[in-house]
Amino acid sequence: MGIYIKIIWAYLKIGLFGFGGGYAMLSLIQREIVDSGWITSQMFTDIVAISQMTPGPIGINSATYIGYALTGSIFGSVLATATVVAPPFVLILYTGHFIRRHKDSPIIKSIFKGLRPVVVGLIASAALLLMNAENFGSDNNMLLKTVPICIGSFLIVYFTKIHPIFVIILSAIVGLLIF
Repeated sequence: MGIYIKIIWAYLKIGLFGFGGGYAMLSLIQREIVDSGWITSQMFTDIVAISQMTPGPIGINSATYIGYALTGSIFGSVLATATVVAPPFVLILYTGHFIRRHKDSPIIKSIFKGLRPVVVGLIASAALLLMNAENFGSDNNMLLKTVPICIGSFLIVYFTKIHPIFVIILSAIVGLLIF
């Protein structure tokens, strides 16, 4: 029973303070789940990769997987998922009407203006969090192979009209050839 209480507490915090979507939640998930010793950094990286490939938000997908991995039960999976979804759902339900009614208010506009850099910072934190040995390798040879793929993918998407799906497929092919 103790693990379920810990899951509820961890995912309540993640759900309450995970502004900016799933990628912004990653640093919170890492702090609550990996730093607590529940899963390894390698497992976290794998969960993020799987969550990106499956349909749905990354925060919810990772909660579903981690809940199952920690408890070995579907109940743990559903509990983690429901707990991460409940706080934002209640907050949006409560504040949505208020925000819609006062959307032209200078105070509301200032609040959202202040939240934008926070969300960008959280997403940047997630990017830095994923720049680890599990993703880029611990030796310099591996790093010299993976960083150009990353930079090249970014440049192609940023400077061309090529669809990101094609860039992902191209990166996968390049990765297969190099590794």
